[in-house]
Amino acid sequence: MRVPLSWLREYVDLPATETGRDVQAKLISAGLEVETVEALGAGLKGPLVVGQVLTIEELEGFKKPIRFCTVDVGTANGTGEPQEIVCGARNFAVGDKVVVVLPGAVLPGDFAIAARKTYGKTSHGMICSGDELGMGDDGSGGIIVLSPETEPGTDAIELLQLVDEVLDIAVTPDRGYALSMRGVARETATAYGLPLRDPALLDVPAPNAFGHPVRVSDPLGCDRFTARTVTGLDPDARSPIWLSRRLQKAGMRPISLAVDITNYVMLELGQPLHAYDRNRLQGAIGVRRAEQGEKLTTLDGVRRTLNAEDLVITDDRGPIGLAGVMGGADTEIDDSEGTTTEVVVEAAHFDPVSIARTARRHKLASEASRRFERGVDPQAASAAAQRTVDLLVLLAGGTADAGVTEVIAPSAPHTITLAADHPDKVAGVAYGRETVVRRLQQVGCDVYGQDELIVTVPSWRPDLTDPNDLAEEVIRLEGFENLPSTLPKPPAGLGLTQRQRLHRRVGRALAGAGYVEAPNYPFMGEQVLDRFGLAADDPNRKVVTLVNPLSDEEPALRTTLLPGLLQTLRRNDGRGSHDLALFETGLVFHPRAEARVAGRLPVDRRPTDEELASLTAALPVQPRHAAVVLAGAREQAGWWGKGRPADWADAVEAARVVAREAGTELLVRTGRYGPWHPGRCAELAVVLDGAERVVGYAGELHPRVLKSLGLPARTCAMELDLDAVEEASSGHPRGPKISAFPVATQDVALVVDRTVPHADVEAALRAGAGELLESVRLFDEYESEQLGGDRKSLAYALRFRAADRTLTVDEASAARDAAVALAAERTGAVLRGA
Repeated sequence: MRVPLSWLREYVDLPATETGRDVQAKLISAGLEVETVEALGAGLKGPLVVGQVLTIEELEGFKKPIRFCTVDVGTANGTGEPQEIVCGARNFAVGDKVVVVLPGAVLPGDFAIAARKTYGKTSHGMICSGDELGMGDDGSGGIIVLSPETEPGTDAIELLQLVDEVLDIAVTPDRGYALSMRGVARETATAYGLPLRDPALLDVPAPNAFGHPVRVSDPLGCDRFTARTVTGLDPDARSPIWLSRRLQKAGMRPISLAVDITNYVMLELGQPLHAYDRNRLQGAIGVRRAEQGEKLTTLDGVRRTLNAEDLVITDDRGPIGLAGVMGGADTEIDDSEGTTTEVVVEAAHFDPVSIARTARRHKLASEASRRFERGVDPQAASAAAQRTVDLLVLLAGGTADAGVTEVIAPSAPHTITLAADHPDKVAGVAYGRETVVRRLQQVGCDVYGQDELIVTVPSWRPDLTDPNDLAEEVIRLEGFENLPSTLPKPPAGLGLTQRQRLHRRVGRALAGAGYVEAPNYPFMGEQVLDRFGLAADDPNRKVVTLVNPLSDEEPALRTTLLPGLLQTLRRNDGRGSHDLALFETGLVFHPRAEARVAGRLPVDRRPTDEELASLTAALPVQPRHAAVVLAGAREQAGWWGKGRPADWADAVEAARVVAREAGTELLVRTGRYGPWHPGRCAELAVVLDGAERVVGYAGELHPRVLKSLGLPARTCAMELDLDAVEEASSGHPRGPKISAFPVATQDVALVVDRTVPHADVEAALRAGAGELLESVRLFDEYESEQLGGDRKSLAYALRFRAADRTLTVDEASAARDAAVALAAERTGAVLRGA
């Protein structure tokens, strides 16, 4: 909302020394967001006067039309002689009154004016357009042509109100009253402790049966409708300068007198209005819900298909306007034809929710809808209609029709019961009853009672609905800056939960392993699951869909972390970062088998355990996952070596890093699932309640998936269920034991079938070696024709150590032989060379 300071002074007698900056500070202290104060006419210096065009000579021989004019500027030039001026504009004629800037003047932008020779003539000044004077768009697109009664030589700076200050207020949704001069003036008067001249205090005639007929079929959508008629309008009448300039300063373009007046009253009182050409109306004006599929051409020339929830204005033909949003073209006041001599003025109050939905449904935001959806004073409709009628009579020479139509749905004022000390408790400041009552009365409330106050909320404040709203009004008017700063004293907490500790440990461990955390939004589109190649019955295809998603392309909550991580990897690879290792730990979402509706928790007390459990049961299942993606080089090349690209083994090792932090033994075996390459995919499992449970997958992604998602070749990924891994853990991870006795290392090379997994051989070696085994490490894999085409050699380093003694060679050899024997029994392994 743009508020000219000169206009604001009409309603509040501000001290003459108060500047826009001073008013800005006061309004900000009162809770309004005044973003800027624009100084109009800054740097403007006269002489800038009214001139009358005496002669026009067309200069020929130039690339564009040029005119040499003589202009009567009275005695402003010191001689009284006509002023010679060269001008290229063509929207004025001999006899017109224009704005002339004389040599020695300075226009906005530090543009100094001097006599200069151009096009073979000497121009002593300039004939001005609105843009050159900083007036903005006046709709003419050229030279300013003033009304004929303006005298030559008149000071145009004062006439056009070029010097002013304009406050730009960012009005929040709960303060719709501030979208009017009346609302801002009330806040200003309160801030300065000055009386307010309320522009809505007008003598309004009582409704009668002679006005234009109105039928309201939906009183919930429209609880008040006022119609007034003005006849005998002069179709050639134009908006006076003061009216046009106020509209321009407020950010609106002058259009025609009738439309300008409705816009002016809307800015003044906050009540949107609409003027109909009476001769284009057919029958009574109606208000109803649209029929599904009805058509309406709005004032912007767009043919719109209406929805059954849209509230429309009708006559006997059907819809003639979208209520509270935009009028229809069929009843438009066409100023270009100059045929409108009778108008019907509409001032109504519509349901805010209905107007907001209609404006968004049709993507048709307007000044009217912006105000209706934030709440308009229903009691101001009659005054706004009367103000419009008065201006039409005054400026257009019309006659107010005696008929006054008012359709009002019965309603009672909203009252709130408030403890007199409630604002004190909210703010932690002792205001006292007298201060609370005085501040609420300044807002416009009627207050009765002693210890318990009965507060009647004013009609222009629909945002005041409960005691906390009233407490906020008291606090803001007393000054937020006066609230004392006190440190809270929270009770001692219980620290981090086990789940939170694991989450942090996993993040630190992956970061230490060279991964970069890349958190993503928890949304995805279901089409990415098709690209992953998931089966139709895969549990990850069952998603929770949002009712109001941030993006139509990602309307569902994610069931896997990979879409976001892979999108981040693709974006960074496309920007030149090709060696990438990213990770994320976060929630995924799965719908429950039985859908439930969440209840509303109380706000006046702590919810009970049963209420919290009921709320949790209505939420989706939300396990925490951990995932990594890799592409490019895992080890960089340099003087120390050739480097190494990332491969499936790095993804598996990332899973082992996570499992170690959880203190869980991770089972790794060949697997096949969704987006992973079937020959380079590891299935990750844990032992839970005596049974193995698959918790994730790791490996290289399928080339088909990489091509579909635009990812680099050989991209690898890992994802596992972090909650399941934690559940399978034996508790806190334990640090390594440090022994004072030396280790005994025994190497074995076992030949097995190529189909036997390394994990099975390692498990057999661990089980057979017994308690003396400290670790097993695979350090070589070998295949050759000597072993046979279907055989391979696996070489292991076995480390043995006793906690209480130094092992002998015989003890270490016996443990090794036992391990080899069990491996031979389980996997068919034989010692290489045996």
